[in-house]
Amino acid sequence: MPTRILTVAAQELRIGLRNRWIVLATLILASFSLALALLGSAPAGTLGVDRLTITVASLATLSVYLVPLIALLLAFDAIAGEIDRGTLLLVFSCPISRAEFLFGKALGHLCVLTLALITGYGVTAALLIASGAGSVAGLTDFARLIATSALLGLAFLAIGYILSSLTRQTSTAAALAIGAWLVLVVIYDLALLGALVADTGGRFATQVFPYAILANPADAFRLFNLAALDASDLVGGMAGVSDSLPFAPRATLIAMFVFVGVALSLAVALVRRIAP
Repeated sequence: MPTRILTVAAQELRIGLRNRWIVLATLILASFSLALALLGSAPAGTLGVDRLTITVASLATLSVYLVPLIALLLAFDAIAGEIDRGTLLLVFSCPISRAEFLFGKALGHLCVLTLALITGYGVTAALLIASGAGSVAGLTDFARLIATSALLGLAFLAIGYILSSLTRQTSTAAALAIGAWLVLVVIYDLALLGALVADTGGRFATQVFPYAILANPADAFRLFNLAALDASDLVGGMAGVSDSLPFAPRATLIAMFVFVGVALSLAVALVRRIAP
């Protein structure tokens, strides 16, 4: 079983290299992270905080938008694309289960995303340390950011597989992926904010809002990373939110693992129902 999963994963990694997905994702992450590190860390001296910490705080917010988008672009044609190209029947006729096929895809795509994160964000960390603007101790924050960004990416890869399993056309799967990104990353936050403002101190704010954050892996990721920095003066509102929640910030990390498990299980169930 591991051999078959690794074979599919290696194939996806080769496709990622051939299609320049790794290069493109790395360039996007490196460009934005370097811009934030060089131009957005002015408060470092005022707050007396390590410049690496400030950069990680900025990158945590950046990752909420970029990582899900990259993950969905990697995953949207994982199933629909195979159907479109007429290769899914050939794959399913091989001695590999559908769960192994999907897990292999997920592992390959996760490797592509992780390589891009390590390289893209690693360049920024290396530059700051080499220039004397950041301390080696700040690398712990960078490592935590990269690891949780990969977990966030896996959550959205699973969402991409679910959407790709619901249609037989690549174009429809792409539209669904973009729609999912808009709803989960942009509109969800705006809706929470609007409801919070309308019901300040009410039942929604005290009983619904904390668990609404856990339900969305993007919000859980942001809250966990910003709370872990322990720099409330720097990260502002989100650190205040973490102080008022009825659970420890580490619960958001557990919620992300649960979300990944549930979403991948649902994707496997949908793939098993496909008639190629």
